[in-house]
Amino acid sequence: MKLAIDAMGGDHAPYAIVKGVLNALDFFQDIEIELIGNEQEIIPLLNGENRKNLSILHTEEKIDATDEPVRAVRRKKNASMVLMANQVKEKKADACISAGNTGALMAAGLFIVGRIDGIERPALAPTLPTMDGKGFIMLDVGANAEAKPNHLYQYALMGSIYSQRVRHIQNPKVGLLNVGTEEKKGNELTKQAFHLLSQSSLNFIGNVEARDLLEGVCDVVVTDGFTGNVALKSIEGTALSVFSMLKKTLTSSFSSKLAAALLKPKLIELKKQMDYSEYGGACLFGLKAPVIKAHGSSDEHAVFNAIRQAREMVLNQVSLTICEAILNDVDR
Repeated sequence: MKLAIDAMGGDHAPYAIVKGVLNALDFFQDIEIELIGNEQEIIPLLNGENRKNLSILHTEEKIDATDEPVRAVRRKKNASMVLMANQVKEKKADACISAGNTGALMAAGLFIVGRIDGIERPALAPTLPTMDGKGFIMLDVGANAEAKPNHLYQYALMGSIYSQRVRHIQNPKVGLLNVGTEEKKGNELTKQAFHLLSQSSLNFIGNVEARDLLEGVCDVVVTDGFTGNVALKSIEGTALSVFSMLKKTLTSSFSSKLAAALLKPKLIELKKQMDYSEYGGACLFGLKAPVIKAHGSSDEHAVFNAIRQAREMVLNQVSLTICEAILNDVDR
C-alpha cells in the first residue's frame, strides 16, 4: 500500500514527519510512503539514505495554521496538503496523513478525497485514553458544529466499524454523550438520537456523562461537533494541568525530589498511558479513503503511530466497510 504524507504540516515539520516516516519504513515492510513538501528541507533529514519505498513530491507551497481553511484549499492548489489529498483522489495513494491546519484538512478531505455516498456528514474522531489503557473513540469533535439525529446514528455506525476492524473490539459499546444517564435527559437532538440508536442493532448502552469517559464506560462516544470539541479540549487541558501541578509539587523541596526519583518509572508509565500519541491521530470518517489528522504538536513517535493507524485502516478496508454498511443500511 502507499501512503501520502504532508511533510510541511505541524509544529515540528518537516523534522518530526521525516523521522517518524523513516521509523515506520523500518518497522513496516508492506508500505510505501510519498512525502509531499519542499525537498530542499526534506532531503538533508534523510541522512543520505536512498530508499526504494520512499519518494518525494516537491512543492514549496504550504497551508499555514493561520490560513482560512476553505479558501486556502481552493486557492493554494500546489500546497503540500492539497497535493497529498489529490494523490488519494487519483488513487496514487491509499490514505493520507497531515499534522497541519485541521480545518483545511477537513476541507481537503471533503472536497478532494470525497464523501462516501449516503454519509450525510463526515466526523472527526480521535481515540482518547482511559484509566484501564483501553481507550475510546469519540466522534464528532469538530467537523460539524451542529448535527441531526441521523448524523449521530451514522457516527455510531462508523465508530463501531472502526473499533471492530482496527481496535479489534468484538462488540463495541456505544454511548451517547449527554448531561445525564436517564433516557429522557438532554435536548431534542439527544432524545431523538437516543431513540434511533435504541432501535439499531448496535451495542448501544444509553446515555453517558463526560465525567465517566476516562473510566472506559464505552468504546464509542457520539455527540455533535461543538459538544465533542469542548469535551476533547477539557480532557486535554485537565490532563496537562494535572501533570503540571504534579511536576511542581514533586520538585518543590529536596524531600519531594527524592520521592520523585523513586516514583519516576511509575510516572513515566502513567504519562505514556494517558498519551494521545500512542493511539495515532484523529480519523476523518465518512470519506472514500482514510484521512488521518495527526496532532499539530506531533513528534516522530506520534507520526509513527499515525502511520500505523492509517496502515491498519487500509488493511482492514474500513472505508469500504463503512460504504457497504451505509448502502445496505442493515440496521434500520
